[in-house]
Amino acid sequence: MQRSVPANSLPRLGDFTTDRRVLVLTAMAILVGAGGTVTAWILLRMIALVSNLVWLQTFSVHTLSLANVKPSLWMVAAPALGGLIIGLMARFGSEKIRGHGIPEAIEAILIGGSRLQPKVAFLKPLSSAISIGSGGPFGAEGPIIMTGGAVGSLFAQFFSMSAAERKTLLVAGAAAGMTAIFGTPVAAVLLAVELLLFELKPRSLIPVIAACVIASAIRPFLIGHGALFPFSGHLDLPWWGLFPYIGVGVVAGLQSGLLTGLLYKAEDLFEHLPVHWMWWPAIGGVIVGLGGLIEPRALGVGYDIISDLLNSNLAIKAAVLILVVKSVIWIVALASGTSGGVLAPLLIFGGCLGWLEGQFLPGDHGAWALIGMAAMMGGTMRAPLTAIMFALELTGDFAMMGPLLIAASAAYALTVLLLKRSILTEKIARRGQHVVREYSIDPFELLRVTDVMVRKVDTLPSAMPMREALAFFSGDARRHKSYPLIDADGGVAGLVGRSDVLRWRAEKEGSDDNDTLFDLLSDSSLTVGYPDEPVSHLADRMVLADVGRVPIVDRTTRHLVGLVARKDLLRIRATARSSEANRSAFFGRAAKDSEEPAEVLSSTPG
Repeated sequence: MQRSVPANSLPRLGDFTTDRRVLVLTAMAILVGAGGTVTAWILLRMIALVSNLVWLQTFSVHTLSLANVKPSLWMVAAPALGGLIIGLMARFGSEKIRGHGIPEAIEAILIGGSRLQPKVAFLKPLSSAISIGSGGPFGAEGPIIMTGGAVGSLFAQFFSMSAAERKTLLVAGAAAGMTAIFGTPVAAVLLAVELLLFELKPRSLIPVIAACVIASAIRPFLIGHGALFPFSGHLDLPWWGLFPYIGVGVVAGLQSGLLTGLLYKAEDLFEHLPVHWMWWPAIGGVIVGLGGLIEPRALGVGYDIISDLLNSNLAIKAAVLILVVKSVIWIVALASGTSGGVLAPLLIFGGCLGWLEGQFLPGDHGAWALIGMAAMMGGTMRAPLTAIMFALELTGDFAMMGPLLIAASAAYALTVLLLKRSILTEKIARRGQHVVREYSIDPFELLRVTDVMVRKVDTLPSAMPMREALAFFSGDARRHKSYPLIDADGGVAGLVGRSDVLRWRAEKEGSDDNDTLFDLLSDSSLTVGYPDEPVSHLADRMVLADVGRVPIVDRTTRHLVGLVARKDLLRIRATARSSEANRSAFFGRAAKDSEEPAEVLSSTPG
């Protein structure tokens, strides 16, 4: 039983819920961004060091291309030994280092409270350096996203912060790492929005932008400046160029679906092996090495391949061989649970196929390779805006924006329609977690309480004697769970239910039954709502107070104007779903056939 309390003032409403706390988060994000940049630089140096030690037996941190490495038995043994080391690190260190990093980052954000362990920040870049340096066909971006995210998460854990604030700093570190690796700050921000934040709020967007900006400012001093793959090719096609752009995008979408399906088929095969998963990376390493014997350039990151595709410095036979061999060993290696990123391989796969298609299409072959890269990335990662801006920033060729937009969107549309999960979320789904990557306006924020409240409310007088209340609730008639109490002035005095009356009867047996309901009200405050407030505010108060029915009162008179119950809130969900499913026309003959009554939110009291 709850007693009425004075009305509260209307909360300050606005387009955004962000407050000055964002300034603190932004300052923290700048530090995290700097840390993510340094971490990216360290990872690149570690990969170069391991590569030189493994393949040239020299102590150097200069970038090494495997194109000139001569095939030998060591080319098979090196990836296998690297895989064995990674398996041991995962078994006795942390399983979180397995995989390409982005699914693990998403999982930490959605179900882990954005808390990553310190050992992940150390073991993930180390395992990735060993994997890529020993010939693994991966990129460095996935590991640095995971590692940069770990830097942000660990930094946040030194302060008293909410899970949402930790998520912001985790993503800020991840986006800063990507900016440092590729020099693509805008694409990194879009990646954060499309893949990691699961929201679009100033509270998270501003700090992430700040982290990417500081990473972009520091990058020239540590890694380099300018576009990573300078390119000035273009396609000057007439109106019919729309169709080959769409065609390349559709082919990339089909390629994406095929690779995704094969990857998880291969993962299923590893699951059936009669050995512990610790040994899987070593087994995958053997396959990687055998692929290297066929085409050595398929090993490692392969940034030189991307450059050659854009500048048409490849022979057709070499492009086909790289596409086939690298696809196979990438699928096997990633399915085995080793450590490495997917972004660079996706660019190579899409670039090779786009370049080959360009042999039969008008214009620069390198431009078609770039279109294939963006389409492959947009379709596979389900992040078309990131893919478009990534391709533009990576090459500095903003004249290609139109073709990239068309192709990436076509690939995105195809994979969304054909595949329920992406390469990033399938692994999470297999662990029992469902991820929805769609944003929409919360109907609780859009609606006012007056839109959902019950207006005809059964009430009880606060002056009702207890003996009458007992008779009222003990009768055969169907009663509500609780009733608002109305005082002599017409105001809401409290809320009483059958359980309150029966409990009072048990506690006060033998006392005066002439006591009124108002006399028996407890000192606990009554949760009330107001017709002009958003439903979200009322729902939050109902959750905090753990109440299922709330009287709605006029702010000035305190008179009862309605009531909201939990089922009224659930009805909002049903109405929102019906707005997606119910179709109707408003003009022409179809309008008469589709006429139906408008959805009514208010319900009868119950």
